[in-house]
Amino acid sequence: MSSFLAAAPAPTEPSRIHNDGFFPNVDISIAAAAMRQDGTVTAERLRAALVEAMLSVNDDLSAWRAAQQAAGHATLDAVPSPPIDGKPATVHRYLRAVYCEARAGLIERYRDYDATAAGDRKAEALMQAVDDLRRDARWAISDIVGRHRCTVELI
Repeated sequence: MSSFLAAAPAPTEPSRIHNDGFFPNVDISIAAAAMRQDGTVTAERLRAALVEAMLSVNDDLSAWRAAQQAAGHATLDAVPSPPIDGKPATVHRYLRAVYCEARAGLIERYRDYDATAAGDRKAEALMQAVDDLRRDARWAISDIVGRHRCTVELI
């Protein structure tokens, strides 16, 4: 009797995306689990979506970051914020914004190829999810900078 044992392939991509030093690095496997990726997206595309999301969120927070660094906070971890599950709330919100932006970008690019009516309905549901994800990312950024989520003006 003989047996065959296959070794796992060596990872071709690092499992962590290194950020700019102020904002936290992003662990790709944790991001994939948080975003509920089912394996239909290649590792390279997931990585690219996360990088683009990090760049976008970092740009959105650039003025706030400058103010925090001017106040003496070298990293997002150092910015005073209530801790939740061992991490500052700002870190949780930053990661939420990144994950939501990345997931929205992936959904927009991975529309269903099904041309049936059922496929059309699924695509419409996915586009609603994109809007919800982008809203959640905006809310997370608003929460970080201390801006109200909604502005109402009486006419």
